[in-house]
Amino acid sequence: METVTTPSRTELVGRATELGNLLRANAQASEERRQLTDETLAALSGSGLLRMRVPLRHGGYESDMRTVTEVVAELARGDGSAGWTAAVWLISSWMTGLFPDSVRDEVFEDPDVRISGILSPSAVAVPTDGGYHLNGKWAFNTGAQQSAWNVNAAVRPTPDGQYEPVMVLIPMSDLQVVDDWHTVGMRGSGSVTTVAENVFVPAQRVLPMGPVIVGAHPLQQDPGSPMWRSPFMPIACTTVGAVAYGLAEGARDAFLERLPGRKITYTDYAEQSAAPLTHLQVADATVRVDEARFHVMRTADSIDSKAASGDAWTLEERARARLDLGAVCLRAKEAADVLAGASGGTSLYNDVPIQRIERDIKALNLHAIMHPDTNFELYGRLACGLPPNTQYI
Repeated sequence: METVTTPSRTELVGRATELGNLLRANAQASEERRQLTDETLAALSGSGLLRMRVPLRHGGYESDMRTVTEVVAELARGDGSAGWTAAVWLISSWMTGLFPDSVRDEVFEDPDVRISGILSPSAVAVPTDGGYHLNGKWAFNTGAQQSAWNVNAAVRPTPDGQYEPVMVLIPMSDLQVVDDWHTVGMRGSGSVTTVAENVFVPAQRVLPMGPVIVGAHPLQQDPGSPMWRSPFMPIACTTVGAVAYGLAEGARDAFLERLPGRKITYTDYAEQSAAPLTHLQVADATVRVDEARFHVMRTADSIDSKAASGDAWTLEERARARLDLGAVCLRAKEAADVLAGASGGTSLYNDVPIQRIERDIKALNLHAIMHPDTNFELYGRLACGLPPNTQYI
């Protein structure tokens, strides 16, 4: 087992920032390919950033949530699809860290391993000798074709005739791939559908989902590590929320980089940068970007603070993590919409990044867990004295 010196937050964020130009340069090619380019994939793997949620004893860094959030935001600032795919790999590595040592030793033999994952239990695990037979399929399986393992959700029967959700860890070689990722947003993420047909999953690679969601990890192998002292949903919400925030920063970068020398057609303004309207638009977008950062960093800091203190999460605090996720997605979309609307007709061309960024943020806002209205309703229910209407909290 490999042990390494854990890089500081400054060093890891610096690595992500250095990757920005390469990610931006490859973003259009990844979009056309419908998965990350080989160069982007090699750069992410070679950077060591995918080790942030890998156990220390397996060569990982066990980075805190604030570090993960800032790194993912920087990656998404360069390319939304790259940031999103990295976020999914990081979340899935965290989940894999909850499995027994024998499983972790196998999966993390390579600490740079890429593990994709899905939270929706759209498969059935039927008990058999030594494990389960798994049948079902998972849509939106980000980065699956560029991963070695999949940690996916399923349901298994319980003695009372009901079903309970579980996480199942499967080698990608056991799954079929349906190449159906033809979308208008997040095209470079390769979020294809995967299918399991009577796949055998050993019992040690099946984990009850319910305790993981609420932070009572029954198979926790590293009880002294702060990284696993939090419920799953705040961690997942913050990691993917960082992508939305990073894309908002990328939208502002793209607009300001293109601004010098641009005119406003059919007006007397020889320079768009001289128009008061442009000043208002840039300031408006900046406020929304800053608000997005506030919401994602608030949850990141709460995760780290409570992990350090050992304090339990209340239901309201868990719902607030979902509230913050909805807010960061909404504010990021608003910022991108303002800047895209100010970018003129020529921004419709494929080689102008703002149109891709706007589409990527729209895609995130449609995600079932990230949709602002869904998250706001959930928090509002609790604030008004009603129980949550989902187990994903």
